[in-house]
Amino acid sequence: MKSLTSSLQYFVVQKGRLSNKEAIQAIISGRVLVNGAKGLLQQALSAGDEVQLDGQVLKEPQTFTYLAYYKPRGVESTLNPAIENNLAQALNMNVRVFPVGRLDKESEGLMLLTDDGALYNRISHAESHQEKEYVVRVDKPLTPEALEQLASGVMIMGQKTRPAQVQKVGEKQFAIVLTQGLNRQIRRMCYKLGYEVERLVRVRMVNVEVGDLEPGEWRELRDEEIKGY
Repeated sequence: MKSLTSSLQYFVVQKGRLSNKEAIQAIISGRVLVNGAKGLLQQALSAGDEVQLDGQVLKEPQTFTYLAYYKPRGVESTLNPAIENNLAQALNMNVRVFPVGRLDKESEGLMLLTDDGALYNRISHAESHQEKEYVVRVDKPLTPEALEQLASGVMIMGQKTRPAQVQKVGEKQFAIVLTQGLNRQIRRMCYKLGYEVERLVRVRMVNVEVGDLEPGEWRELRDEEIKGY
């Protein structure tokens, strides 16, 4: 998690209103506790840490919300209240959470929601290389040649898509794992090969799966899922 300060020492000077010398002595003598344990001078703090000085809380641990959400088809991946069928209306939650990774209006499936800005930034910066899995149904039977092209790469928007893992799961249906997120990428790839997408569902993002969630439902992420990011 992103550090909030340069060191525990600096934090105690600022929040405890101590001199630098007094802060060092307080930490060394064990009067400063981080999450109940003796703090270290150069220890970095995160948003979830609690800091106490002589039993007085200098910093409360900040708690965050982490959700796996099944975005229904027809819902826009935005919190903008001016846009009809926006995500905020669909969620109707007291906590303001932000979507991590977009899905176009006609697509459905897994979306991560959080109010943890550090995690949001970390995922956003690495998003172009993280695995995302989709199940796609098209309008006519898939040929071996089309599946091979989907896997090896298709020219769209002036560039060739990265190689992908592709598996046929029905006469008109396939699963694909991407490590990039070009605008409407799968729809554009299929269109280039002569197919129209009838249904597109995102079923996995890195180590988080949509599982048994129904459209409009959400669940809290498990600790191991959060750590996977």
